[in-house]
Amino acid sequence: MPTWTAADVVAGAMALALNAYVILAGADFGGGVWDLLARGPRSGRQRHLVAHAIGPVWEANHVWLILVVVLLFTCFPPAFARLTIALHLPLTLILVGIVLRGSAFTFRSYGGDDEPAQRRWGRVFAIASLVTPLVLGMAVGTIAAGRVEVPGGAGFVAGYVRPWLTPFAASVGGFTLALFAFEAAVYLTLEAREEDLREDFRRRALGSGAAVFVTAMTTLALAWRDAPLVWSGLVASPRALPVHLLTGLSAITALWALWQRRYVLARVAAIVQVSCILWGWVAAQYPWILPPGLKIRDAAAPAVTLHLTLGALGLGALVLFPSLAYLFRVFKKAEA
Repeated sequence: MPTWTAADVVAGAMALALNAYVILAGADFGGGVWDLLARGPRSGRQRHLVAHAIGPVWEANHVWLILVVVLLFTCFPPAFARLTIALHLPLTLILVGIVLRGSAFTFRSYGGDDEPAQRRWGRVFAIASLVTPLVLGMAVGTIAAGRVEVPGGAGFVAGYVRPWLTPFAASVGGFTLALFAFEAAVYLTLEAREEDLREDFRRRALGSGAAVFVTAMTTLALAWRDAPLVWSGLVASPRALPVHLLTGLSAITALWALWQRRYVLARVAAIVQVSCILWGWVAAQYPWILPPGLKIRDAAAPAVTLHLTLGALGLGALVLFPSLAYLFRVFKKAEA
């Protein structure tokens, strides 16, 4: 049996926070994708539904990403330094995308009745919602492929651009985008009060669910060559089978529930599916924080820092979870 250290516990807390971010903020990004793709006579109502669904909570959902960054900086400084140097281009694009998306959403919602301006801000919001998860997935793919290395004498393109512009990284980006779009469509079937809008997003959820399967298989196939450590963990490890079974079962359940119009069950199954995918990656990569050269324990800060951080997490949870529960109760109590 492995001995769990404070570093492992903090890394687990980071994974839990990332899980919450993917489930909550991921659906917000997916909502922006459907805002961009809204078509037909109900396009205006579809965009209004997206804005109504994410408006009260989208800013709060970023607390989980902030928590991940703070924990990485505080408890794993060598990994933080390597990531922010080697991947500074995609990380900057992600940051710009988050800021543009939030600003555009605010300006479109509260910037007055100037219709051309609203359309421009709407396009910025939608495009940023599409590009940001794509680049986020590419950064994750670069980590999984073990290509996060601070360049030495390599040129700028070779050292800072090519490592994250690979077929595998692009496939992870596409997989992330499809997954977020699927989440959003599933959630919006419950947010919709009108049956025609519910049917619109039901069809989008079924279509994006098929896209999730195709991009997942493409990513797994490319991982055999470009991310052998993760591929081995996903395919050959004894831990992999239960994760695959639960992921497949939840995916089938989500699609079946959508087909049968059982939307509450579809939302629960989609959350389980997305969580299993994330934890499958975490389990496949463990004990590396940045494969293949930096393990969690080797990158950890001194024990006193880890212990104080865990104490702060416990105290913070006493404030954070009741606050978020109250926020969702106020704004989401009328929904499913």
